[in-house]
Amino acid sequence: MTLLGLDLGERRIGLAIAEPGELSARPLATIHRGRGADPARDAEALAHVVAAQRVTELVVGLPLEASGVEGPMAIAARAWAADVGRRLGLPVAMRDERLTSHLAETRLGPMPRGRSGGPPSRTQRDRYRERVDREAATIILQDELDARRAAATEGA
Repeated sequence: MTLLGLDLGERRIGLAIAEPGELSARPLATIHRGRGADPARDAEALAHVVAAQRVTELVVGLPLEASGVEGPMAIAARAWAADVGRRLGLPVAMRDERLTSHLAETRLGPMPRGRSGGPPSRTQRDRYRERVDREAATIILQDELDARRAAATEGA
């Protein structure tokens, strides 16, 4: 079973992949959403990745509030995931994504400086944010893999 992890953002969707038999997730790509992000357009962009990677299930980050409550963002993410999953004909699992972007930034280190040590250029910032999104998707997917492995061990 090939799982595709998704870190859904307003401007980008970070992607990570875990193929059958793999114990760990790895970053894959970043998809730009554009203005007025639309699940139909997102599903169309994801369809290419799903086909190329032979994805059998989506794992989407669920942006719970700090208290663990599902707020408006989590409700919107659930609706988006259900819509995209239906359009792609794939099952969808939701995984708590609290602090994944922060952890991703910690793993990647600081944003690179610009020329002569100045502030980073717009291109550098955009590339860094794309890497953070991919790394956050990897963390989300790895959490799901670990949870499934723990559940299988308990059930054995």
